[in-house]
Formats: sequence, structure tokens, C-alpha cells
Amino acid sequence: APESLMQALEDLDYLAALDNDGNLSEFGIIMSEFPLDPQLSKSLLASCEFECVDEMLTIAAMVTAPSCFLHTPPGTEEIARSRWRRFSHPAGDHFTLVNVFNAFRAATASPTHPGNREQWCCEYFLSCSALSMAEMIRAELVEIMKRIELPISEPDFGSEANLLSIKKALLSGYFMQIARDVDGSGNYLMLTHKQVAQLHPFSSYYNTRRIPEWVLFHEFSISEGNSIRVVSEISPHLFAELVPQYYFSNLPPSESKDILQEVINHLAPVSATKEEEK
Repeated sequence: APESLMQALEDLDYLAALDNDGNLSEFGIIMSEFPLDPQLSKSLLASCEFECVDEMLTIAAMVTAPSCFLHTPPGTEEIARSRWRRFSHPAGDHFTLVNVFNAFRAATASPTHPGNREQWCCEYFLSCSALSMAEMIRAELVEIMKRIELPISEPDFGSEANLLSIKKALLSGYFMQIARDVDGSGNYLMLTHKQVAQLHPFSSYYNTRRIPEWVLFHEFSISEGNSIRVVSEISPHLFAELVPQYYFSNLPPSESKDILQEVINHLAPVSATKEEEK
């Protein structure tokens, strides 16, 4: 549909993938080397700047592969949740996926599970085929990074600096997919339109006491009860720091936009001082 085509071109423009003539920019050409959604390509490239490439490669592979969490048989939901909690990360689902992938690799390489991936996955209600596919996708992405001579930083998952860098890399690509909990009960209103969404049951925040106010999400699914999937907490200050101003100015009016505008106004004098120092 023409509307969809225009929206796609607009999204590519926001991601700096197009030049002033509407052709692929130099950055867009590099983005197109990866067999990923443009937003994910942008985040992966941004991770080179923020030095969290190793972790971003894992996240990109895990969100591209099918979901690793299995729909459990009736009566086993609580057991599955308790097993999945082992991998939960307080920063959100993107970080939980890194924990799952690292645990999968470590467990299936250990003497207690000599190659028996199926057994380990069965124990934790995880899909062995999805995790194996994520492993293959990650290896392919590493090869592309090497072919186009992009730096791959050393793994540093878990440090505060690394967690912040991952959030910055994710926001560089997914600033268009931000939602805010408007009433403190998990009703998330997306910035781009007046659609209210709930957390997907596979989210590490689902049925927990702490529901983050501002989140970045990987995808929105109408078919699964208006849910947002793969969700991680972000701060409005971080969003204000990284969002392209011309994207923000085109957002529809909302209370969330007003809050963010206040943050941007507060940060503006600081940014101007930094520019002068540069």
C-alpha cells in the first residue's frame, strides 16, 4: 500500500539510511549488508560506537530467531516461570535473552551435558531449535562484521558501563518503539500512536511487582492481545539524549511527549555547553 511504502521510507530517513535525494546513504549501504530489520541493523552498527558489539550480536540473533520460550503444557506454567527466572535480568528482556544464550552455550559445552542440548532445553522449557538457530544467525552476523571490517569489542556483559552502552545501542535503532506506563498498572501507551498495549506473558517483567514506566520494545503484536514483546526499561533522559529531533517533533501530542520535551529542555543548556567545549 502507498501508505506503508511512505511509512517505510520515513522510517529509513529517521534511521539516517537515506540521503537528501532519497537514495541509500553511506550508512544505509552498510546497514543493508545485514539480513536484519533496518532498526536492528542500526542498533548493531551503533554498538561499534558504544563498544558492546559482542552483546548486541547475541541480542540481534536472539530476536531474529523464533522465541526460545516454549508454550508450556497446562499445569506447568508456574514451573516454567520459576525455571526462566534463573535467566531474568533486572534491566529487561534484551538482557535476559543474553543470559539465556550464554547459559545455553555454557551448559551444552559442559561435561554434565556432553552435547545433550535437547535435555538441557527440556529442563528449562526452552526451544532447542530456536537457540540453535540463534547460534547460526550470530555466527553469520560475525562473518559479515569481519567481511566489512567492523570492530567487534570484547564481551563485558554485566558491568554497569556495558549495560548502559547496550541501552544506547538499542535506542539508536529503536527510538521509534518507546512506550510509557500511563497508570502504573502495565497499560503502555506507545509514543507513535494512541494504542495501548500490555506486556507479553514471556516478558521477564510480566507478573512482577516492579513495572518500569518507560520501555523500549522489539515488536508490537495485535494478534497476541495487543502485547509488546521483548521489552527493556529505558530512562527518558537517555531517550532525549539519542532521539533525532526531527523525529521527536513529528510525534503526535501526548502527555508522554510533554514529559520528554521537559527533559529535552532541561538537557539543552548542557548540550550547548558541550558543543562550545568541543
